[in-house]
Amino acid sequence: MAVTGAEILIKTLEYEGVDTVFGYPGGAVLPIYDALKESSKIKHILVRQEQAAVHAASGYARTTGKVGVCMATSGPGATNLVTGIATAYMDSIPVVIITGQVSTEMVGTDAFQEVDITGITMPISKHNYLVKNVKDLSRIIREAFHIAKTGRPGPVLVDVPKNVSAQLTKYNIPEDVDLRGYKPTYKGHPTQIKNAAELINEAKKPVIFAGGGVINSEAAAELKILVEKTSAPITTTLNALGVFPETHPQSLGMLGLHGTPYANYVVTECDLLVGLGVRFDDRVTGAVEKFAPNAKKIHIDIDPAEIGKNVEVDLPLVGDVKTILEELLPLVEERENREWNARVEKIKKEYPLRYGETLALRPQYVIEKLGELTRDKDVVITTDVGQHQMWTAQYYKFTKPRTMLTSGGLGTMGYGFPAAIGAQLGNRDKLVVAVTGDGSFQMHMAEMGTAVENNLPVKVLLFNNNCLALVRQLQHFYCNKSYSAVDFSGNPDFIRFAECYGAKGIRITKTEETVPKLEEALNNDSLTIIECVVSNEEMVYPMVPNNKGLNEMIHFEEGEDNGR
Repeated sequence: MAVTGAEILIKTLEYEGVDTVFGYPGGAVLPIYDALKESSKIKHILVRQEQAAVHAASGYARTTGKVGVCMATSGPGATNLVTGIATAYMDSIPVVIITGQVSTEMVGTDAFQEVDITGITMPISKHNYLVKNVKDLSRIIREAFHIAKTGRPGPVLVDVPKNVSAQLTKYNIPEDVDLRGYKPTYKGHPTQIKNAAELINEAKKPVIFAGGGVINSEAAAELKILVEKTSAPITTTLNALGVFPETHPQSLGMLGLHGTPYANYVVTECDLLVGLGVRFDDRVTGAVEKFAPNAKKIHIDIDPAEIGKNVEVDLPLVGDVKTILEELLPLVEERENREWNARVEKIKKEYPLRYGETLALRPQYVIEKLGELTRDKDVVITTDVGQHQMWTAQYYKFTKPRTMLTSGGLGTMGYGFPAAIGAQLGNRDKLVVAVTGDGSFQMHMAEMGTAVENNLPVKVLLFNNNCLALVRQLQHFYCNKSYSAVDFSGNPDFIRFAECYGAKGIRITKTEETVPKLEEALNNDSLTIIECVVSNEEMVYPMVPNNKGLNEMIHFEEGEDNGR
């Protein structure tokens, strides 16, 4: 029996196990939405702006380990997706994006709502397709899922012209996907694995450095064995927070620009740095020539393009982190390494994270208390981008993988709340908290409607300083305190804003209110905004200045009143 291309698309999504699609309809995807409404297996989540659909699909993917799916129409619908696609690309998130397109005979004529979305997204997607024949549609959808979730994950876009989705043809599920030109390497080279083990066994001051690739590889258990077997301290990237419990004595927390002081100092002193699923990006390294200057470097990554791209390495190993660790662990000697551990503990005590104590409400304190109150809960934390993101990374203390979602590579303001919506829809039984700022939240605060419509009890911890405070901090250090275009004078009353959606609004203005009001918010079953009124003069410390090494940080000094 012949079916439409749109019906084939939906049937293929069902075959791939998709249960949730985030999207926004329009003319070019009307046939697809008409077919989607007949599906008993897929729930459509109507967002309020297309960019939020990609972020929500990302939050769903990162917490469930599945491929996230989103959909939009042609033209402005498709271009509204671009920032979200780039966000997923930079952080290696598996998302399949379906866009509508004008009919094939109209492509290239500047038709109404036509845009070359495959050309636009080529640099920011792992792969993309323009479907020209309805008979190819099912195969292409299956290939898109295969590419998105294998190797180094990433977003894949499928552009479907309106006439293709309306055409009739016979539906056949293709056989298993086998792309001749796409064969990711999973197994590491045996000799290189043996050489890596020798370097680890010989090192006197080793450090393990874990990135988001460890989470994508589901290698948290193997990582923990490696850390405990070698007695090496471990530091992580922003996107790997939680892959190793930060409450563990060997944890150094996050490395880099706003990393913990002790992580930065220890990495500067180490004689071996074992990078697992990391990119060695500029936010981690500081001045590259000063990064771990005394260390030999092992780099294990599934993407060969990352090896040596930013930092010269002594031993490259291309392959899947979990697969390689399974081969490496039996060759690694178990030891205590007391002298190095004693040195690490001394650095930790000399250079702790600090923010001082004042009568004012301190955002760092709020994050600490949020961590304490949710330590025994099944919780997912999302963040937007700004000072609150760094304080969350520094002070929350994550203990499980897939519990910290943030835009690490692109630094996308507006990511956190839609990602929380996706995370909650993928994990109905978990507590989901979106940590945000007044600037970031206003990027996508219309998604309150999406959360209300779907009965999502997301908690929004909103730090309100009427300011773009991280930009202000950069102006403080790099523009001689010349502050420009960072102050908000038109912020809404966020409590009344919550109430107008039928949600709860709670305001915290004093330190002593923090714990009781957080408990009130965390223990209710409603969508809740918790507004924390804080100073716009707060700073994130430590901070590695431009062109400086990790050991050349600016620290918090008590007498400076946090840089005010």
